[in-house]
Amino acid sequence: RRGQLPGAVRYLVCADPPGPRIGNGGSTLHALRCLEEQYGDQWTSFTVLLIHSGGYSQRLPSASALGKIFTALPLGDPVLQMLELKLAMYIDFPRHMKPGVLVTCSDDIELYSTGLTETITFDKPGFTALAHPSDVAVGTTHGVFVLDPSSFSGKGGLEYGSCYRFLHKPDVETMQQSGAVCVRERCPQLSCPGSHGDSGTASECVYTDSVFYMDHSTAEQLLGFYKQMGTLCCEIDAYGDFLQALGPGATPDYTKNTSNVSREGSGLVEVRQQLYLLLQGTPLNVIVLNNSQFYHIGTTQEYLFHFTAESKLRFELALQPVAFSIFPDTAKASGQLSIIQSILEPGCVVGPGSVIEYSRIGPQVSVGKGSIVSGCCINFSVDIPSNCFLSSVSVRVPDGVQYVTMAFGVGDDLKRSVKSLSDLHSLQFFGASLPECLHLWSIEASDQLFSTEDTCLGLWTARIFPVCCTLSESVRMSLNMLSSVHHKSAFKLSGFQLLSVEEMLTHKDVEDMLKFRKQIYDEICLQRQKEKS
Repeated sequence: RRGQLPGAVRYLVCADPPGPRIGNGGSTLHALRCLEEQYGDQWTSFTVLLIHSGGYSQRLPSASALGKIFTALPLGDPVLQMLELKLAMYIDFPRHMKPGVLVTCSDDIELYSTGLTETITFDKPGFTALAHPSDVAVGTTHGVFVLDPSSFSGKGGLEYGSCYRFLHKPDVETMQQSGAVCVRERCPQLSCPGSHGDSGTASECVYTDSVFYMDHSTAEQLLGFYKQMGTLCCEIDAYGDFLQALGPGATPDYTKNTSNVSREGSGLVEVRQQLYLLLQGTPLNVIVLNNSQFYHIGTTQEYLFHFTAESKLRFELALQPVAFSIFPDTAKASGQLSIIQSILEPGCVVGPGSVIEYSRIGPQVSVGKGSIVSGCCINFSVDIPSNCFLSSVSVRVPDGVQYVTMAFGVGDDLKRSVKSLSDLHSLQFFGASLPECLHLWSIEASDQLFSTEDTCLGLWTARIFPVCCTLSESVRMSLNMLSSVHHKSAFKLSGFQLLSVEEMLTHKDVEDMLKFRKQIYDEICLQRQKEKS
């Protein structure tokens, strides 16, 4: 109510150790070690909320520099970020929780309704996970619980049950064969892009994962394993690699399946096998929330859908089209949109389905439909194309603070990479192949074009974005790049220092980015004071 974070709570920020990427499972283990080092034996009595702040956020790169946990929501005055929403959502959990660790991601939202006398309690040994009814198709991209049919009925708002087996991103056939598919009288209408839902007849559902809890002795067990390992050299998934080892139906088959792994590190299969032996036989309790909804906003498509379309999340959280912004009547907006802590000047136009956050938009700017504009200053006349992604980053270079703006199509795949220069044609940038774009920009395709030392050549590591002295100039240059691709016209980048998105994050200047946001915040507050007086 005061708009402040709880003051009596201990906050600890743990960065991953230097070296290879260790995934959110490795980060969980490392955070347990940080807790022990910081608080000693004290932490054995703690109830801990462990939030993964978001990694590289390659599918929503506007959150890459500052972390998904600080994603702004079109809600509140001033706006709330995901961190505040997470704390509000889980506010009742600690009083019904024995010492242990509750693990959650920073790009999902769980909304649920229970009876007046029903409470969510985390007090059992082993693991306890929340389970949400979802469309079978949604199960293919999430964790799915094979519930023990004798332990739950599928009725009522909340049920405690046990899980026979946990499946990680299974195909439909696997879900059906393993008994994960249930028939419910009324499956909730799913609010996901491409999902249509059902209005009330019996339909097939699976129960998918979100948040999980482990009691303190299980956390100690995992910490002991991490200490024994020494250095972790591969990416472990907290969901896939911890939960698949649990339940009486668990088998070690998954330890050798690396099809869902983006980058197989050194010794992944061996580490998985050791984790399986460590956790085998540990109970997996499930809190089935029959009247609940799980939302994910970690991709550009999901972000645009939930913030601008007629989504169920938008309705349930009362998301605002204009949140804590200066948006004059003379600024034109058509259809659904989302303006978050931004200043839009009279005369600008914003197309339907677009999100503008932490930005200044001048009077002669037109933003197309379905676009994302983040952290930008646009004080010149320009038509920003539809389905365009723009996000500015402050970088610290030898000359001081400068600016780079990443620009893509909202559907471009920044996670995709190829191993050789001859395969670059399979990488798409704003509807064209990367070699076509490089030709238009007078950039030579060579090994030096990419910032990575290994063979991951992709949009994430391509040095294509010019470093500029001002924020608005960096936006102008990147929009010129998009325009050249759109109109198949030449635009020379050969005279500029160019950075990849990967390098932008290495050299980011967080303080300067926050300073720009604070300037916008102060200006909005000042404007409101003037209006009041």
